Amino acid sequence: MGGFCLKKGRISALLPILVFLVLYLGLGITFEYIMKIPMGFYNVPIIVAFLASIFVASIQNRAVSFDEKLEIMAGGLADKNIITMLLIFLTAGVFVGVVGRSSAESVAYFMLSIIPARFSVVVLFIVACFVSTAMGTSVGTITLITPIAAAVSSASGFGLPLCVASVMGGAMFGDNLSFISDTTIAACNGQGCRMKDKFRENFLIAFPAAAVTLVIILIMSFNTEINGLVYNDYNLVQIIPYLLVLIGGIAGFNVFLVLITGIVSGMVIMTFTGQITAIGLITNIGSGVSGMFETCMVAVLVSAMCALIREYGGFDALLYGIKKVFKGKKAGQLGMGLLVGTMDIATANNTVAIVMANPIAKEMAENYGITPRKTASLLDTFSCIFQGIIPYGAQMLVAISAVSELGYSISAFQILPKLFYPMMLMLSSIIWIFLIPEKRVGKEK
Repeated sequence: MGGFCLKKGRISALLPILVFLVLYLGLGITFEYIMKIPMGFYNVPIIVAFLASIFVASIQNRAVSFDEKLEIMAGGLADKNIITMLLIFLTAGVFVGVVGRSSAESVAYFMLSIIPARFSVVVLFIVACFVSTAMGTSVGTITLITPIAAAVSSASGFGLPLCVASVMGGAMFGDNLSFISDTTIAACNGQGCRMKDKFRENFLIAFPAAAVTLVIILIMSFNTEINGLVYNDYNLVQIIPYLLVLIGGIAGFNVFLVLITGIVSGMVIMTFTGQITAIGLITNIGSGVSGMFETCMVAVLVSAMCALIREYGGFDALLYGIKKVFKGKKAGQLGMGLLVGTMDIATANNTVAIVMANPIAKEMAENYGITPRKTASLLDTFSCIFQGIIPYGAQMLVAISAVSELGYSISAFQILPKLFYPMMLMLSSIIWIFLIPEKRVGKEK
């Protein structure tokens, strides 16, 4: 533990990370803002950027032979948590492929049909919270619920930016808390903690932020003149797979058991309600798994790259610098949050940011005396805060794209002031770190 302060490491060993950031961020800005390519950041081949970084790491430090470097990279992958993370990613992909989009829409239209129109935006926020927690994907939730938000705005009189921002906020709530979210899987397996323990830590931060956000939306709702309501068909039976996954996760069952339960129930329900044929179901499963391939490859490549950086002393250099700036356990927690936040700003991908920050954060946690579950919670929470507000993130771009396809015009800078949840989550996180006594949030046993 004392090595944290004594080892200065080599700052040059961090060059591969710099190469990745320059390539990915540089190309993303060029595509998105100079060449005006839609979803420009997501046209950048992130795997190629990581391959270039690994190439740079491989030609560094000539004292280590290339064969030895391959062994070091293999050692970085030879970790139970990495294998577990990959398998969970793929299984979660199957679940999302099975349940499809109609289930999420059923939740929204059911609640809109039974709750007065004045509370439509409240419904959008709550539905987005539920759907994203059950599905484990903020982008998927925004894709499904944003068209409904546009319909609510058009029919009720609520501003479109408020409706869209409420969906985005709810989507980030679930992205942070869900047991099958990429970010939860990456954070928990990277830090070696149980998902239910991380959930308990996270809930203490996220719930107050969500409650305050609801109050703000309610105040705005009572000051808005209402014109009409939104109605569409729904099927409550299709919600069952989501509920099973949500309840199983909160109860602390094994994540694979929870996902398999959701998959089997979803297959039975979607088939017997006539929503899809057996062949279509198999196709959707394949699409769901394929959607996780890039995330899996990023996890593999980052693990290999970080193994080399650690071997060369890069993490020692970074930790030494962080220790100089952030003194003490509470400041160390903030430093950890800002570390993953910075990674997220650079990569515009909260899962990638967590995977990159994981090994650094783990060493920080050991030296600052921060528990694994609190570390996982910090990484997930701060990555979601930054991902929820950056104008070039997938969540923002998908929301704008979904609205544009319906003939509406809206910009990121109209939505940003209405993103109450990420703002409240940041405030809640700072209060949780600096003002809440340690005994109130629990200690690792």
